[in-house]
Amino acid sequence: MSKRICVIDGQGGGIGATLIKYLKEAYWESVELIALGTNAIATAQMLKAGANKGASGENAICRTVSQADCIVGPITITWANAMLGEVTPRIAEAVTSSPAVKILLPLSQERVEIVGVIKEPLPHLVQAAMKGKIREILDDV
Repeated sequence: MSKRICVIDGQGGGIGATLIKYLKEAYWESVELIALGTNAIATAQMLKAGANKGASGENAICRTVSQADCIVGPITITWANAMLGEVTPRIAEAVTSSPAVKILLPLSQERVEIVGVIKEPLPHLVQAAMKGKIREILDDV
């Protein structure tokens, strides 16, 4: 059975689309990629990048992450009111409470500085995630 990976993003969906592009290139159809957008634009961008299916909004995210094997996205998906308020407290709680492994990219537009993390462009962060934890989780697929 293939692993279910939920990619969560908001605003324009660029981070999620980049993640899905790399995941699709590496794993093709051996994993189920679910695009979960905090809004319809983000979901549409991730679907365009190759997600198998997608849904938008708080309820869709909260229900789907409980059934995921892995959740991937920017660290702000775990912060209530992040992404200009698109990440609701309920979304942040659902993501952090999910039994799925979470792979979070240290990207933030909030007034938060994550100490000990080297600032890198998005493609470099995604490549590092693909070579590290994502490969470890998915290589048994």
